Amino acid sequence: MQIRIKRPWECKESEVTEPTLYCNRRQFIKTGSLALLGSSLLASGMSMAEQNIITTKTAPLPGIKKTTYKLDDKLTTYSDATTYNNFYEFGTDKKSPALNATAFKTAPWRVSISGECAKTGRYNLEDILKPHSLEERIYRFRCVEAWSMVVPWVGFSLADLLKRFEPNSKAKYVEFITLHDPEQMPGQRRKVLDWPYTEGLRIDEAMHPLSMLVVGMYGNELPNQNGAPLRLIIPWKYGFKSIKSIVGIRFSETMPTSSWMKAGPSEYGFYANVNPEVDHPRWTQKRERRLGGFFKQDTLKFNGYAEEVASLYTGMNLKKFF
Repeated sequence: MQIRIKRPWECKESEVTEPTLYCNRRQFIKTGSLALLGSSLLASGMSMAEQNIITTKTAPLPGIKKTTYKLDDKLTTYSDATTYNNFYEFGTDKKSPALNATAFKTAPWRVSISGECAKTGRYNLEDILKPHSLEERIYRFRCVEAWSMVVPWVGFSLADLLKRFEPNSKAKYVEFITLHDPEQMPGQRRKVLDWPYTEGLRIDEAMHPLSMLVVGMYGNELPNQNGAPLRLIIPWKYGFKSIKSIVGIRFSETMPTSSWMKAGPSEYGFYANVNPEVDHPRWTQKRERRLGGFFKQDTLKFNGYAEEVASLYTGMNLKKFF
């Protein structure tokens, strides 16, 4: 007999909010918050184009499974989560991605699979998504600059995808690569980073149940500025590990050097686990501010997912391997 142990983030089916109530709640919040937001945007001198970005949502995604990933944290508003972003391919200012990614073309989209696996090749996004059921997971998201948010991401297990390509015994790491297209991505016309953007995980990190490939948020398609059409979410790591607009996945025997490791090896390590005990050289990581809030709060070890992921790093000096 198989005994299933309930995970800390899971909830009972009876605890899940009915879709009609949830949608009405969001509409109520949207209506009230947009009234307040509108006056504050006008006061700040924000243009009508910028306001339209905030109030316009992408298309809804059908057939999303009810979430079993539950947090008591208050959700970040859609407007905050989609207009305050790090996506240097579209600019280094926090609002630049929302303004500069509006015409970004995400179809057709292909993903290259290479390296230490049996099934290499280039796959259409539709073929990658086809076998997977979409589910919503509410995750905390923490950026290295000491801001954070709580978002209902829509996607599927990264492990389920990687297993399809049958990685071999030499596959110790997984590298991810972002699209390189300076014509569409104006930020890539500047040498801010060594383009294309790359990131990596150990294979056991990539196969962890919390690791997620994302195609949407708040029940809708992923906005361009948030990494459409395919991005990664690793909720116990800082945001720069959650690479956006993925066009390449490579299985490797050796540890890949990610973009931020190249740019600042003394500031950005391979692991990037959320750790309040390790300060960035130019600021502390002990506190964070949620988008939409005013007061800061204590940063949680592994972003609050220590019970689930700490065993991945048993015996490691997490101040050395940051």
